[in-house]
Amino acid sequence: MITPAHAQLMAAYNAWQNDSLYRAASGLDDGARRRDRGAFFGSIHETLSHVLWGDRIWLSRFSDHPAPAGGIAQSVDLYTDWNALCAGRAETDRFILAWADGLRAGDLEGGLSWFSGAVGRELTRPKWVLVTHFFNHQTHHRGQVHAMLTAADARADDTDIPFMPGRFDT
Repeated sequence: MITPAHAQLMAAYNAWQNDSLYRAASGLDDGARRRDRGAFFGSIHETLSHVLWGDRIWLSRFSDHPAPAGGIAQSVDLYTDWNALCAGRAETDRFILAWADGLRAGDLEGGLSWFSGAVGRELTRPKWVLVTHFFNHQTHHRGQVHAMLTAADARADDTDIPFMPGRFDT
C-alpha cells in the first residue's frame, strides 16, 4: 500500500519532469516536435498529448476533474496547438499537486470500479494500485519523450528523484 506522502512525492516529481520536458521541447520547432520518431504514439507532441489525456482520464476517476473527450486513439489530438498543450499541462499539474496534497490514507483504501476502454470492460482494482499506475504511466511515456528529445538534440533535466530541486535540500 502506498501512502499520501508517496503520492505527494510523485506529484511533485511529475510537475518537475513535465516542466523539464516541455521546456526542452519548446526549443524545437513544431515540425521537430511532430516528427514521427518511432515511439508508440509517434511524435513528441503526440506522446505528450497522450500523457496529458491519460492523466485527465485517471483524475476523473479519482476526483471531480472532468474526463477528456475521446478514447486512447484520440488522446494524441487532445491539443493540436503547442501553446495550448503547454497551458493544459501546467493547469493539470497544478490540479495533480493539489489533489495529492489533499489525500488522506483512507482515500487510498478500497477498490475503484471503472469501464476500461483499453480492455473494453468493467474493471475493479485497489485504489492504491491505480494511483501507482497513474504515476507509472506518466513516467513510462515521459521516458519515451526524453529519448525522442535526446535524438532531436534537445536537453531535458536529470530524471532522478533524489536530485529533484527543493525537495530534499537541507
